[in-house]
Amino acid sequence: MSKETVSTDKQEEAHIMRAVVLQEFDTPLILSQIDKPTAGRGQVLVKVQASGVNPLDTKIRAGKAPHAKSKLPAVLGLDLAGVVERVGAGVTEFASGDEVYGMTGGVGDLQGSLAEYAALDARLIARKPTSLTMREAAALPLVVITAWEGLVDRAQVHAGQKVLVHGGAGGIGHVAVQIARARGAEVFATVSPSRLQVVERLGATPIDYTTTAVDEYVAEYTGGDGFDVIFDTVGGPVLDASFAAARTHTGHVLSALGWGTHSLAPLSFRAATYSGVFTLLPMLTGQGREHHGEIMRAAATLADAGSLAPLLDPRRFTLDTVADAHAIVESGTARGKIVIDID
Repeated sequence: MSKETVSTDKQEEAHIMRAVVLQEFDTPLILSQIDKPTAGRGQVLVKVQASGVNPLDTKIRAGKAPHAKSKLPAVLGLDLAGVVERVGAGVTEFASGDEVYGMTGGVGDLQGSLAEYAALDARLIARKPTSLTMREAAALPLVVITAWEGLVDRAQVHAGQKVLVHGGAGGIGHVAVQIARARGAEVFATVSPSRLQVVERLGATPIDYTTTAVDEYVAEYTGGDGFDVIFDTVGGPVLDASFAAARTHTGHVLSALGWGTHSLAPLSFRAATYSGVFTLLPMLTGQGREHHGEIMRAAATLADAGSLAPLLDPRRFTLDTVADAHAIVESGTARGKIVIDID
């Protein structure tokens, strides 16, 4: 092989990357070589180190998330952590070598994080918490943004309030518990019997939902008054239970899964309020993306102060075994966030 051939091959390699591609909904993901992106105006090119797996990723793959408006073929993966390789025109807040994290793609026409590189809107990211590993940082963005938009933006949780988190050991739930506690609230969380200690370690009072009825825990922990803020991370009948547990006049129910048909009467009779959280909206519309970056910066501050950390499933996966990671998430057997090692 001539020197010219070797040089040409290296140049071609520099412009391609490995990525996991979804060609059609409800078909296997394919590990492929695709063009390496470049950083356009307002973007940064990031060498991806880790990609967090969310239930939404598996629903998108299966074609069960039309609200994500994913355009095929697509590189999935909403969450990432990595290192800035290059900055595009107009970007001044980041530089080559910065360690960053955020929820940056995998919906609409935005490339996801199951690839060696991603060109990202700089407004969506922040510098990674110095106290967390890349894997830990990649586990946070979607769940942090969802919890923050509910508890902070909508409900404005503060000291002196009683906050109930449904699904307190789950992805969104365990982060919601920590954010509410960091803001001074007294936190309670419904959880399955096997996960009671997880919630206790996070500093919340666990409630075994399999043995305790709504009226029972409302009476025990609020004297029958109801909770000031309730965050439903489960959906379905749990949202109906949330309406029945809200404090009269000032109660506020939040849900990230308010997809079904529900009677508002129990909430209306308490003169309480409801807010829905749709975390993908800035990514799909392009509007409000700066706030996602602001949330990521605030979360980094909490993490570095020791007030926020993700629960990680200890199993390790790579681009070659993404299908196995998705299968575990779909099965509901993960014990913490599943993260893909990219680099």
